[in-house]
Amino acid sequence: MSVHALPLPLSGTLDRRRFAWPAALLVVAYFVVPLVATSYLLEAILLPFLALSLAALGLNLLTGYCGQLSLGSAAFMAAGAFAAYNFNLRIDGLPLPVTLVLAGLTAAAVGTVFGLPSLRLKGFYLAVSTLAAQFFVQWALTKFGWFSNDNPSGVIDAPKLLVAGLAFDTATGRYLLALTVVAIVTALTVRLVNSPTGRNFIAVRDNETAARVIGVPVLRTKLLAFAISSFIIGVAGVLWAFTYLRTVEPAGFNLDRSFQILFIIIIGGLATIRGAFIGAAFFVVFPLILSRAGSFAFGGLFDSGVLDMSQRIVIGALIILLLILEPRGISALFDRVAARLGRLRGRP
Repeated sequence: MSVHALPLPLSGTLDRRRFAWPAALLVVAYFVVPLVATSYLLEAILLPFLALSLAALGLNLLTGYCGQLSLGSAAFMAAGAFAAYNFNLRIDGLPLPVTLVLAGLTAAAVGTVFGLPSLRLKGFYLAVSTLAAQFFVQWALTKFGWFSNDNPSGVIDAPKLLVAGLAFDTATGRYLLALTVVAIVTALTVRLVNSPTGRNFIAVRDNETAARVIGVPVLRTKLLAFAISSFIIGVAGVLWAFTYLRTVEPAGFNLDRSFQILFIIIIGGLATIRGAFIGAAFFVVFPLILSRAGSFAFGGLFDSGVLDMSQRIVIGALIILLLILEPRGISALFDRVAARLGRLRGRP
């Protein structure tokens, strides 16, 4: 038995049909959306969607592909955001791409440290241990003013976004910057999951004992998964702070954010690249639709607090319904529908 023979969600074969849809979406995202999108669409929907998609992609690599459950995603986002802020502040002339890489490496270092319990713990116990990262990072950012340049409130403001002399400070510019970062990281992640390293991740997820027998370095693979996942999540934290919010405080990366990212990959689909994007779209767009529909239908009858609570109840109920209909997430539900439509077309 060989690790290379293990089934993968994505084949290494360069199938043109498989990449046709992503290529078409990128063309639309780069050339159509900037021309027709309003500032509200860019800043309230697309920018948070891109940042959360990237964070979910990083967590899916760790949880979906390698089977290591983590509840510290928001902490790694915070590490990346505050690291990028300090690198930009304290090193004059540092290019933005280098800042992103250094921020990701800082988050990777933090993730590796808090991934050490994975060498002994599994499942729920590992998830609980990663909560230490959530509480420790948020405490450190609040306790030590150096991280926020001694701002009494602990808030950091995004610097000017310049790449090769080009400014990306408008809504369209920040969108294009975030889109480019997400596209590059996603492409590299696709290559990773189709590489021997990705096969090792899946082998560890499926059966650690069997993986060890066939020569997979289990301990090193787990730590590598934490490092790469935290790197991606750290870069997502930079996008969240610099391109979307433009200002952020440690409380913005709380436990609720970690659970949100975890729910995104569960709803979208574990161990699928597109699951991160589908889940993020669900969590960004659907609440806005519910909010508009609730305000239109019941705006005069209930106050905003009741509408907000009702929206949470509806979203929770829909999540439960989706998981009952398809435990593997919306991505698998799409596959099921597409397969059924294909069979219908094939009927005489």
